[in-house]
Amino acid sequence: MKLIDTHAHLFTKEFHDDLDQVVRRAKETGVEKVLLPNIDETTLPDLRSTVERYPDFFFPMMGLHPTSVTEDWKQQLIPIFEIFSQGDYRAVGEIGIDLYWDTSLQKAQIQVFEEQLRWSVEKDLPVSIHFRHAAKVVIDSIKRVGQENLRGVFHSFGGTEDELEAILQLRNFCVGINGVITFKNSGLAETLRNCPHDRIILETDAPYLAPVPHRGKRNESAYLSFIVVRLAEAWGVDAEEVAAITSNNARDLFGFDNDE
Repeated sequence: MKLIDTHAHLFTKEFHDDLDQVVRRAKETGVEKVLLPNIDETTLPDLRSTVERYPDFFFPMMGLHPTSVTEDWKQQLIPIFEIFSQGDYRAVGEIGIDLYWDTSLQKAQIQVFEEQLRWSVEKDLPVSIHFRHAAKVVIDSIKRVGQENLRGVFHSFGGTEDELEAILQLRNFCVGINGVITFKNSGLAETLRNCPHDRIILETDAPYLAPVPHRGKRNESAYLSFIVVRLAEAWGVDAEEVAAITSNNARDLFGFDNDE
């Protein structure tokens, strides 16, 4: 089984003490690549050093996370854009809009999100989108910037069938599925039962959202296999087929050659 974890924060402090072991366990379960989304200006050094440590395993994204956005967002974007312009990144991310805890900076979040969408158009890169309680707002922004020139993933999808259908209408976008699919009352497996197979990629969002049977503990890329098994049950196929389909989808979206 060959897998790609398309969204994990393995550069954060939760993994500073045992990153080598985390990488070893991931490889033992078939994970070949992990994409690392930046959070904000404070995480740039850790992101860079983690990729340099395992350059054939970790692949970085660059962006400003919506929950880190402040009123001074223009200044926040300066160092991130400078590094983005000079580096080799697989995507713009993690970007988006989060209206779960606080809506006071909604206007600023939208401006930051749309600015970073324009970065992706300029660099011809996909985007990794955070959209907690903000699916419609995010979709409206994508349409304003120009959906025909954008592509990417709605990270950590756990929404309704209506939300899924709205995303699927954006023909260049897929959904990222993580441990939520294993949660007993999430209903996500049923929602995804008839989702086109070419519109799904897999992620862990480590250290968050660990799948059953590790729910409530620190998540890591090795646990991607539990997500594969649950999605296989939903689709009525074997786990190897799910691994092959979703990994091919990830390769296509993030521009990995077959020999990478």
